[in-house]
Formats: sequence, C-alpha cells, structure tokens
Amino acid sequence: MSLELLVPVEKETLLGMSFLPKQVLGNKIQLHTHSSGLPELKGLHVALIGLQDYRNSFFPNTQYDVNAFRKEFYALYPGNWTLNIADLGDLPNGSTVQDTYYAIKEIGYHLKQMNIVPIFIGGSHDMIFPLYQVYQDFKQLVNMVSVDRSFDFSQEDELISGRSYMSRIIMDKPNILFNYTNIGFQNYYCAIEEKDLMNKLYFDGCRLGEVLDNVASTEPIFRDADIVGLDLKCLSWQATADPLKGEPNGIDSRTICALSRYAGISDRVSFLGIYEIPSTHMTDQLLSQIVWYFLEGYALRFDEYPVAVNQGFLKYTVPLSNQTLVFYKSEKSQRWWLELTNDSHLNNKSKKATLLACTEKDYQSATHDNVPERWYNAVRRMH
Repeated sequence: MSLELLVPVEKETLLGMSFLPKQVLGNKIQLHTHSSGLPELKGLHVALIGLQDYRNSFFPNTQYDVNAFRKEFYALYPGNWTLNIADLGDLPNGSTVQDTYYAIKEIGYHLKQMNIVPIFIGGSHDMIFPLYQVYQDFKQLVNMVSVDRSFDFSQEDELISGRSYMSRIIMDKPNILFNYTNIGFQNYYCAIEEKDLMNKLYFDGCRLGEVLDNVASTEPIFRDADIVGLDLKCLSWQATADPLKGEPNGIDSRTICALSRYAGISDRVSFLGIYEIPSTHMTDQLLSQIVWYFLEGYALRFDEYPVAVNQGFLKYTVPLSNQTLVFYKSEKSQRWWLELTNDSHLNNKSKKATLLACTEKDYQSATHDNVPERWYNAVRRMH
C-alpha cells in the first residue's frame, strides 16, 4: 500500500515544537514521526500529506519545502473544533511521474474508503489527475473545482502537465467528469480555443473580478464540488510579498482563505489539493492559514449531502414566462438549492443530480424572470 511510502515529518521541524505552547495545533494533531510511525487512521477526519513532484510544473524548477509550511501551521491555535487531524508526512517522488500518480491514487482511494479527507500540499497542479481517477474506481460522477488563473487545457503536444492536465481528464476513459468549474481565471491567460471548449462542454467559469467583487457567490460552486484544487499561481504579488512570485492581478490573501473555508464547509468535498506554491516566507504563513480555514469550514459542515428535501426544507415555486423553477431553502443552514427538472432527464446520465446549489440571489433573480447560467449549463450537461 502506498501509505507505507510516506516519509515522516523531519526531525528538525519537530524540534521546533518544543518551544510552542501546548494548545497549538502542532501539539493537538497526530504526527507521523520516525519514532512513532504512521498514526492510526481509524477515526481521522482530515489528513495532511506533502508532495514534492514538480516535474510537470508550469515552472519545472519550482520547489517548495512543505516543512516550511508545517512550522507555521503547527504554531497556529485550533478553532472550537472536534476534529481528529493527522499529518501523515510526505510522499517521495516516484521513479516517473506516473509512479507518483499511482501512489496518490492508491492513497486517495484508501482514505476515501475510510471517509478521511486528505489535503495534498505541494507539487504541480497535474497531481489532481490521480484524485479524479479515484472516482473512476468508485464509478461515481465527479465535479471538479480549480481556483486558477487559467483553464489548464492542452495547447501543445504534451497531453498532461501542470498546464494541460484537464485535457487528459476529459479524454480519459471511463469519463466520469460531470462538471469542471474554474474560479478566478484571467482572460489574458486563457486562449480563445480554451474558452470555446469550456462553452462547448457547458463547464462553468468565474472571472477574477467576479470573485473579488463577491466572493460569497462562489459558495454554491464549492457546495457541489467533490475535488478542489488551489493553484497558488493565482495569488497576487501582494499575497506572496514578492513581485517575482505573484501576479500583478490575482486573488488576495483574504479571498483565498474565504474560498478555502467554503471548500471545507462543503459536505461533498472529499479531496483538497494545494499546488504550485511560491517559495516565500509570506506564502508559508498564508498557506498555513488557508489550511486552517479549510479545517474551520470542515468543522462547520451541516451534513446535508445527499440533500433530502422531504423534511427540513422550505419549497418555493417560481413561475417564469417559459417554465417553472423550484427552489429549496434549508431551515438548518439557510442555504438554497435549485431543482433540475426536465422531462428529458428521465434518461440522463446523472439520475441523482437533481439539485443544483445556488444562492438566495438566484431565487430573487428568478422572481424577475431570470434563470442562473449555471442552471442552463447543468441542464445541458445532463442530456
């Protein structure tokens, strides 16, 4: 089993913990150490795993020391959580990238079976591909969300890399990708052909300006996600405190933490990957807080997936000029869903995907005869 390949947290990192207060995360979570070995997995909620494989990175010479993150993360105080968290150490690079993929897939499959959410930290963004393959083995349709400055479709001969792994996912058989959503894309990093492909496949995208203007609008996207990837090339240079390792325009530190919290609070998210990490001290601190906010969100999960609207939900029927939409509002979480209803759905490929997460603003918009674009895309994908 690939879990046996995981390397313990380095001793130098552990030595620094002796100076930390007993209440901090480093003294509250279980650690994979040379002396104690791998922690007991049974009963865990979340597991941290470091990656170092950058061979397919957009910047191949990129390296990030996950232990630099650990030193910052261990020093943070936990929230009011009842979570069992473990740091399982680092996965060494395989002889080939394919070997690394295989190990990640094995680990992901095993942890998903145990209902443990792994957070993979480091490596290039293509390391999300083996997490997609886990769902192939489960024969389960999957929704993927990437927080990224670009769409990551192939524009060159190389089929899979940190820049083009999405092409491999689309072409891989069996194809179990129901939806892909890009959050924070910047038009000048996206080819016209990529945008056309997004439209052709009825995938969703949220431009950087939309995210920064209203980060709360992304919450329903995460609520419907199974796999989330954060590509930290999306960060603005202010977030990394280094103009050479950040974007002139990009996601700021506060917004990336809010996005991570939405991913954590989603009842569906089973995998989180944080990739292409700039190597700066500010990023070490920010990354520790990104993970902290994911855990904060996880601790607040409402356990509303799969959604059973027969009890605990208020139903709102909205007649439009050419159809009728049905909305549901949870009395528990105050969150909204929109029903996907169409006679042609009787033979659709996603018989269980009958509800689409949405916002109260979507409901209010529908009362003015406007239908959310995500609803249209979802209906088209179901044919």
